[in-house]
Amino acid sequence: MLYVVATPIGNLDDITVRALKTLENADLIAAEDTRHTLGLLEHFGIKKPLLSYFEHNKLSRGPELLEKLEAGTDIALVSDAGMPGICDPGWELIRDCIDRGIEVTVVPGASACVTALVLSGLPTDGFVFEGFIGTDNKQRSAFFERLMRETRTTVCYEAPHRMLKTLAELNERFTAAGIPGRRIAVCRELTKAHEEVSRGTAGELLSKFESAGPRGEFVLCIEGSLLPETSHARTLAAEAGNEAEMRDYYNALISGGSLPKEAMKALASRYGISRNEAYRIVKLSEEL
Repeated sequence: MLYVVATPIGNLDDITVRALKTLENADLIAAEDTRHTLGLLEHFGIKKPLLSYFEHNKLSRGPELLEKLEAGTDIALVSDAGMPGICDPGWELIRDCIDRGIEVTVVPGASACVTALVLSGLPTDGFVFEGFIGTDNKQRSAFFERLMRETRTTVCYEAPHRMLKTLAELNERFTAAGIPGRRIAVCRELTKAHEEVSRGTAGELLSKFESAGPRGEFVLCIEGSLLPETSHARTLAAEAGNEAEMRDYYNALISGGSLPKEAMKALASRYGISRNEAYRIVKLSEEL
């Protein structure tokens, strides 16, 4: 059987009794980083053979683990912190086990995503988890586009060296869309001695971290957008001939320093109209 075992995200006291028993009884432990997991096992006096299983060896190590599981070996799968399968290749091993009829069970425990969400103070009745925002420009752009339309709280991970860039882009996009007050909670070092939650707007948090410097492991929780909920009303306003308000909004963005392309995108988002319709209104504004 494959046991998917959650481990602490910082504070070692957060490990569950069931997790300890599972690790003690497993024949083998598959770990994201064997050195990191060895420290955890030594802390609790557990001695078990370890095999690494991570992104860069999954193609070779995955079949090896599957072969052992099919032979009757009980394997505990762990990541460096939290629940295996979240932002690591554990989900692929789980999928392959299911496809081969190998029994899988989860030993639940700490999760940085859920911990940050609850601690953020933002709505929890619906949320979306985006994982790491990443470094690829296309992926980042797609993430921010989704974020502008997302009505649920968005939870994502970010590396400390990219925090300022991310906060700056959030501030730029929210300001251009006329929603600079959209709330964000930045959680760092969760469950550790220096746990900290910073709450505010993108602009406020950018100023804070520019002076303090981002350090540690970060989880961002971002308030859902209210724009899609008002889009129908905005569209009705447009149909009623309320385009003068739209032109004023566009011109105000331009006067405030926004580029025409950004201002047009913000216009379309704010009033729930298509890009083509926004373009028509902008061109009309230029002709008047």
